[in-house]
Amino acid sequence: MRYDSITDAIGDTPLVRIDPAVHGLRTIDLYAKLEMLNPFGSVKDRAAWNMVRPGLPGAVRDGETVVELSSGNTAKALAVIAGMHGLPFKSITNRMRVAEIKDLLLLLGAEIEELPGQTECLDPTNTDDPLTLFHQELSQPGSPNLHTDQYFNARNTESHAAGTGPEIVADLDGRAPDFFIACVGTAGSSTGVAGVLRAHDPGVRVVGLVAQKSDFIPGIRTIDEVQEVGLFDPATYDAIEAVSADEAIDGMLTLVRRCGILGGPTGGAAYFGALRHLRPFDAESTQRRTAVFIVCDRVESYVGYVRRRRPELLGRPPVKNSVTALTEAEVAAATVIDTADARKWIAEERPLVVDLRGSFAYAALHIEGSVNIVDELFDELVRGGLPFSKRQAVLLACPVGEKSARYAALLTRMGHPDVRSLAGGIIAWRDAGAPLERG
Repeated sequence: MRYDSITDAIGDTPLVRIDPAVHGLRTIDLYAKLEMLNPFGSVKDRAAWNMVRPGLPGAVRDGETVVELSSGNTAKALAVIAGMHGLPFKSITNRMRVAEIKDLLLLLGAEIEELPGQTECLDPTNTDDPLTLFHQELSQPGSPNLHTDQYFNARNTESHAAGTGPEIVADLDGRAPDFFIACVGTAGSSTGVAGVLRAHDPGVRVVGLVAQKSDFIPGIRTIDEVQEVGLFDPATYDAIEAVSADEAIDGMLTLVRRCGILGGPTGGAAYFGALRHLRPFDAESTQRRTAVFIVCDRVESYVGYVRRRRPELLGRPPVKNSVTALTEAEVAAATVIDTADARKWIAEERPLVVDLRGSFAYAALHIEGSVNIVDELFDELVRGGLPFSKRQAVLLACPVGEKSARYAALLTRMGHPDVRSLAGGIIAWRDAGAPLERG
């Protein structure tokens, strides 16, 4: 097949049937839409090209910079497209969580600006978040940038309404599947595809998958994040269900080892979540039905992610001290104190206050006298044993108090007698009017 430009190769990705001997469903044919086979490696190729294309002639004429608030696949695709047209690309994010993606963006010539934000993604309701302020500035008329605005740009959704959805219907011989399962990031792909499928069959069941609270799966929002950002509309979904990072990796292993599909953890989450949702329907019916899930991107960019969470898969010793091994009962039993009690405890007992946020966020505002140990580094420290003397009381703080509670539970399990978590995190501390310092 011959093309005049690599962008002509975006779309028309395969729909591949998963062997029933692998998934075990009796009455449901399960298909994977392999968006990982787009030329730049992900489902975001469609949205990136559709969003940036109308503005390219003017951007080339005026020497504009292509800018997106992204730390992942959208940034990667836009960096390639910008470079093809002789334009610079800038990625703005509150935190770059996947080292391989950051290195690849730099290799592609991207400029990366990490801001001292309070959350991992854009929250337009938080007008104090630097990422939100940056987004507002980029959206002003007369900006010297071509801002693709993936969180709010309708062309994100339209790229899937025009391409991904119709392709699925065509590959199923003009029928919509009975089930469509998709991970939710900006919600562009799930919203666009769902609209097309329901136009063919209003009875299509659409399932949105999100990450569990305080968990991190690349490209997927947590249930709290997804309520605040993007093109998300809860009416799109018949069900919204959470998947853990371990479940995403388990699903990914099945895809890469049993199906020959070299998908990343997002695709693994989609496969795992699809099976979990479909099994009850499969058990209660004899009617033949079909289900489709999306494999968003490739596994190669996430080897470091897997190494941190499941080192035994790469021939390394398993992690003994990990928050992933905690039960929900242990997390619920962690000692959590509110801002008022924390201030009193700090004044009277002088515990070590550990801020688990990123260094940019810490530099912007933090509790006086606290030390900054970014959660990834803290995770490494804990793996080697208790990082603090048992004689030293410890108060842990994170953005909203969820990660700190898990680490408090872990340190308690490891034998620390007095470790507490700040309820509501630094945001609750700030909202209570408690003092914060800069620098």
